[in-house]
Amino acid sequence: MRAEACVVAEADGRGGTRLAVLRGESPLLLRRTGPRGGSGVTVHLVGGAAGPLRGDELRLDITVGPGARLEMLSVAASLALPGRVAAASRMTVTALVAEGGVLRWLPEPLIAAAGCDHVVVSRVDVAEGGTLLWRDDLVCGRHAEASGAVRADTLVRYGGVTLYRHEFTVGPSAPGWDGAAVLGGGRALGTVILAGDELPSPDVPAADAAVMRLAGPGVLATAVGADIRQVKAVLDPLCAGTRVLTGVPANRS
Repeated sequence: MRAEACVVAEADGRGGTRLAVLRGESPLLLRRTGPRGGSGVTVHLVGGAAGPLRGDELRLDITVGPGARLEMLSVAASLALPGRVAAASRMTVTALVAEGGVLRWLPEPLIAAAGCDHVVVSRVDVAEGGTLLWRDDLVCGRHAEASGAVRADTLVRYGGVTLYRHEFTVGPSAPGWDGAAVLGGGRALGTVILAGDELPSPDVPAADAAVMRLAGPGVLATAVGADIRQVKAVLDPLCAGTRVLTGVPANRS
């Protein structure tokens, strides 16, 4: 299956944000949600079909114009499944945030079901004066099953300069994978990247979590847990507590 989706948020000239483009194909269906007041817009990604399955090629393009504010959520977790014998499934997400624009990317976790082979590629470009909150959560397998294979390749640039570059692999395709060697025995991992000129100084008081300043206007927070509940307990308050999207409530559950 091949599917593409696109969302373009622009300032409406009255202190708010409008959606100039909102289109998608199953399973990448986009719906505007939440109140229409305030300065920002909330969009949910709705899964219109099972997957991703092996062989699927999915792409989501996000553009946030000058002065626009966009929050991207998903209705449910994404479940990567094995499917037929085929090449790895792939989800590519690109995001462009202009000067004065704000993007909050807060999807529900990706679950790597046993036997899956999935690649996630994220490419984010933030102009100087733009602001970003980018979150990714991964769960290694469903309850009581082994993890499938997932490779996550993330690149965030700010003002034309690389701010964060990371590639992470779990499952049978990871060299020396046994869970403990990569995640210390944990089965869930969460990452939050904050980028912008005015950022909070987050505090993550947990043994299996860390916060570090990036070499540029950014902060990285990571958490590992036995399950996703432990990761959410650490990172959810950090995401809810940031002021990078004034006017749009942080309604991630």
